[in-house]
Amino acid sequence: MKIRMNDIQLRYLSIAEARRQGGLRLVLGAYAVPGPWREACKAIFHVKGVPYQPVVTADEGCSDADFGMNGSASELLAWTGQESAPVAVWNDERPCSGWVEQLHLAERIAPSPPLIPADVEERVLMFGMAHELCGRGGLGWCKRLGMIHANLTTLAPEHPARPYWNHMARKYGYIPAEAEAAPARMAAIVRTLGRHLERQYQAGRTYFIGASLSALDLYWATFLGILKPLDETLCPMATPIRAVYADLHPQVAQALEPLHLQHRDFIYREHLELPVRF
Repeated sequence: MKIRMNDIQLRYLSIAEARRQGGLRLVLGAYAVPGPWREACKAIFHVKGVPYQPVVTADEGCSDADFGMNGSASELLAWTGQESAPVAVWNDERPCSGWVEQLHLAERIAPSPPLIPADVEERVLMFGMAHELCGRGGLGWCKRLGMIHANLTTLAPEHPARPYWNHMARKYGYIPAEAEAAPARMAAIVRTLGRHLERQYQAGRTYFIGASLSALDLYWATFLGILKPLDETLCPMATPIRAVYADLHPQVAQALEPLHLQHRDFIYREHLELPVRF
């Protein structure tokens, strides 16, 4: 597969170029792969109105086997101390590779509009639910475990994609039993957060927390892309990834309600960029 640049392609810096620059740089990984942590990181800084330089860790051409996630792992390790994207780097400060520290960085750089509630109970609620989407064992983590499990249980040992999935299994601590339990966990997360969202709408509020946008709305919108991707015209992602994201276990598919996707679409329409830029 050859991923082509298009008229909504971001201008990426290499890691070497990015290290020589100041301001905000976001290491986003590969072209045309809307990983949920990557898109959430972009969304937060977009809402804040903070300009950034996107940084790529892979060449433009990539194979179906690696989905564009090969590339400059050693350079990224040397710069950020780890090998995963996204990473937010502000001037000469320590790189932020976790979703919580990226959110706090955005709040510090641009306090308005606030994406973390000032009220402590609302803040606890927001971070608790956000962890169920973004954290270890959350929706995104479970989806990734499922992708690893599906490939390791179906690909022949000599398949060219096998080394990539072996690498992913080692990197994320793949355990078959946990992967087999992942669909039920994902369905429970979607249902639980969905019930909270339904109560908000019934009370006349169109956001997850209180009456205004919070980071949780952005996490919900971007992480639902791994269950039901936006239309191709709105999110022209790499074709193999679309098929993988759209492949849902029946338990997860049954947990998704129209309101869940309606809220995703509302957040993209009112607060984020469409079409999604890669």
